[in-house]
Amino acid sequence: MSETSEKTAVVIVGAGVAGLVLGNFLLRNGIECVILEKHTREYVEQRQRAGSIDSRGVRMFREWGLEGVLEGDPIPEAGNGYWIDGEELPLAYDKDISRDTLFCPQQVLVRNLTEVFLRGGGDLRFEAADVSPEGLDGELPRVRYRDTTDTARVVTCDFIAGCDGYRGVSRESVPAGALTRHSHEYGYSWLSVLAEVPAHPLGIAIHSRGLAGMLPRGAHTSRLYLQCPAHDTPSNWPDERIWKEMEARFVAPVATGRIIDKRIVPLRCVVYSPMRYGRLYLLGDAAHIVPPMSAKGLNLALHDAEILARAIIHRHREGDVSLLDGYSDTCLRHLWNYQAFAAWITELMHNAGDASYEGEFRKQIARAELARQVASPTANKLFSELLAGVN
Repeated sequence: MSETSEKTAVVIVGAGVAGLVLGNFLLRNGIECVILEKHTREYVEQRQRAGSIDSRGVRMFREWGLEGVLEGDPIPEAGNGYWIDGEELPLAYDKDISRDTLFCPQQVLVRNLTEVFLRGGGDLRFEAADVSPEGLDGELPRVRYRDTTDTARVVTCDFIAGCDGYRGVSRESVPAGALTRHSHEYGYSWLSVLAEVPAHPLGIAIHSRGLAGMLPRGAHTSRLYLQCPAHDTPSNWPDERIWKEMEARFVAPVATGRIIDKRIVPLRCVVYSPMRYGRLYLLGDAAHIVPPMSAKGLNLALHDAEILARAIIHRHREGDVSLLDGYSDTCLRHLWNYQAFAAWITELMHNAGDASYEGEFRKQIARAELARQVASPTANKLFSELLAGVN
């Protein structure tokens, strides 16, 4: 089999949000990079995942001149409230702190980032098979892969950015024992359902039957969440049961529609430390997982991408590697702060409803904590800062 070789400054593995943001930042600063993505462009641009970008993330896009990627597919007015046993919980955010937070479906963000990158002359290669990072601890690491013509290619570079998710090849290429895995498993999971339901004025329901959620993922689709046992299976949840359980937990009628997808999402926290090995830098889900209750997975990936972009640009302009050397520590300080928030809000929202996991005592403590968020301006300000990503 023939093999072709080439050289670039940075190889980015994965064309999700982290990889595309990093690629756009580098491209705009004259730094060559190649993005390798194993899936087709159509597949990547249709993946529907998180859609909330916090204030810090929005301001980041503005600062880099990329605010336009947040536009498109506007969402009608939709609720984002909290309900407890059928009664609305008057938990509001500090508007001065969270005013920039917005909803942008991930598929819209990815599509826009892809278009901007390609329009600017970026090198984005879809359907890259058998991607294999090598020589990570050397001066010139490389990435091997096969292109769409089955030609074997090798790209030598200065740095590799692993943006290919929790099950990607980037972290798997690190020698055993080089990274420490910190993790916490919750005693419950979420049934995650994608349904053809327009944006709907619901939000999050706290109920003795378990937590439920109904959040927009586009103008005509919504993501439904139902707390369930840790080892539950989608087969236990026929469509009719899903809609009945949503109504029971919201204690209100719920708009229904065709269910497109349903899967079990285990709730867990995971952090790999350090977030680099040699010249490989891990970003987003490749380095950490947060429970979806916190809505921070996407925003933490954005933070990682900006920190690494600034470090590479600084090294390119100044010849100074100090920011690159400090990448992991800088990201982990931010990450652990938001892991703490994610653990707190996850336990708070679940314990306040279903007492079968932690008991009635913890349920009453959680409800008192929720009441404090409403009654105390100080508590509410901290809550708003964390949601906005500016704490």
